[in-house]
Amino acid sequence: MEADLTPPSGERYRALSLWWDGLPGGLTVRPGLPGDLEVDVAVVGAGLTGLWTAYYLSQADPGLRIAVLERDVAGFGASGRNGGWCSALFSVSESTLDKAAGPGSGTAQRLAMEETVREVGRVVAAEGIECAFHQGGTVVLARTPAQLQRTHQEIAEARLHGIGEEDLRFLSATEAHEQVGASDVLGGTFTPHCASVDPARLVRGLAHVVEGQGVPIYERTTVRSIAPGVVTTDRGTVRAGTVVRATEGYTRTLEGHDRDLVPVYSLMIATEPLPDAFWDEAGLADRQTFADHRHLVIYGQRTADGRMAFGGRGAPYHFGSAIRPEYDRDAGVHEALRRTLVELFPALGGAEVTHAWGGPLGISRDWFSSVGIDRTARMAWAGGYVGDGLSTTNLAGRTLRDLILGASTELTALPWVNHRSRKWEPEPFRYVGINAGLRLAGTADRAEDHKGRGTWHAAALGKLVGG
Repeated sequence: MEADLTPPSGERYRALSLWWDGLPGGLTVRPGLPGDLEVDVAVVGAGLTGLWTAYYLSQADPGLRIAVLERDVAGFGASGRNGGWCSALFSVSESTLDKAAGPGSGTAQRLAMEETVREVGRVVAAEGIECAFHQGGTVVLARTPAQLQRTHQEIAEARLHGIGEEDLRFLSATEAHEQVGASDVLGGTFTPHCASVDPARLVRGLAHVVEGQGVPIYERTTVRSIAPGVVTTDRGTVRAGTVVRATEGYTRTLEGHDRDLVPVYSLMIATEPLPDAFWDEAGLADRQTFADHRHLVIYGQRTADGRMAFGGRGAPYHFGSAIRPEYDRDAGVHEALRRTLVELFPALGGAEVTHAWGGPLGISRDWFSSVGIDRTARMAWAGGYVGDGLSTTNLAGRTLRDLILGASTELTALPWVNHRSRKWEPEPFRYVGINAGLRLAGTADRAEDHKGRGTWHAAALGKLVGG
């Protein structure tokens, strides 16, 4: 029986996140793969990694035959549900990169990430993608003595790597509170290398641009397996000179790739639009993104329409790397996020939470993001961003362009290129280990709050996650 090629309505996708709910106009779903196909480059995944790769390849060689294959719709995964930080953060430290690839490697990666933030801004402006991109920087608060100690350690480590005040500076309690009017602020740091953005508008806008360059995006096309030069889908077989795996948290759905990256859920909430009186006290006047130095990660931004969008870790890892729609929402975790947000900003105690959502992100066994190519196998990949993918995907796309076209550039010499992480342990070991790490992060924060200083829990957590 022939597959149904009639696209359904896309309106149901508005429930995926605040960002999807705010997309203008009607949401359409593109047709699936019509049958067997032969191309130069087959990109598996229409998130930001896949779309940036198609964008830069098409620009470099307009004659290149490229096809993007997507199981659901463009931007369905983390690309359209994340916290909206386009930052220079990388998944491992400069020291870890130096150890892995030699002295100076960490600096090269950092500078490339800083340039990536500017590059995203450049493309957004050049292509007319209206995604509320604004580079206001990031403030990371210290709200306990232990967090303040880590802040000083971060500054000291930065100076050892030649990072000056123009790139990362210490904020006194007064300076930090002026930028982010949260409770119990003891100090913090500021970096200019981050922009707040509406991620769904970015990824959906980029998909439109890529199509305008003549690259087809086949949605509702489930990729079952990838092999050298061959992508097998439920709608036909695609043969390609190079196959790009750009599946991030959904990589485990590909045959033979179930232990490459684990999907770990990150959840978010968003408030109703807040009055000017609140923002007069809360600050964030330049739409700085913000976090604090706790172990169980939190992240937030003031949206372009005056909401507070706030997220964090804490959702459990699901046995067997399971990914299900019901895991996108966890009442207990969402309520914990609301309590944390009110703890930070007590004036939000009566504010309505209008949206609650989540989704899986991809984590490699050593927490080390990577991009690379195996020319013999005719396979390329990028991913394992550990939640810092909104910007890193752009660097991945430019790097994959150079690798696929055989160019030797500054990008292809970066330390994350062709890094190979070992596979995750089989179950039940990874279930026990990952969830133990999540619990340890929460325990470390509670222990610090109680004792007023760092404890053994934090040291154990550092050994567990590395770099």
